[in-house]
Amino acid sequence: MKKVITYGTFDLLHVGHINLLRRAKALGDYLVVVVSSDEFNALKNKTAYYPYEDRKKILEAIKYVDEVLPEYTWEQKIDDVKNNNIDIFVMGDDWTGKFDFLKDYCEVVYLGRTEGISTTKIKSDLQIK
Repeated sequence: MKKVITYGTFDLLHVGHINLLRRAKALGDYLVVVVSSDEFNALKNKTAYYPYEDRKKILEAIKYVDEVLPEYTWEQKIDDVKNNNIDIFVMGDDWTGKFDFLKDYCEVVYLGRTEGISTTKIKSDLQIK
């Protein structure tokens, strides 16, 4: 069984998230999604509209997602890959090169983002209206 892992905040779920999850799952048999905890978001000076538990429940309802875990630190990725027997690490291509250090532990794939959509854009658009 080939296991894939990806990370994100997954706030204000949109088609870009679904496209990423669908494409990540297509690379293997089992998809682990690691979601920024509220505590980790606070460390990044970031706030999610929905709390971690709600974002986790939303992701668990998506057919491409097999397991959802919390992210507490930037540094936990190596342990997550090793502890979950991950074969492929997937991130959006705006992170290209940032996670190449994981190539010692698994394959690293950067996927193109869905054009014209992002959580940042949604939040910005909603403030205008």
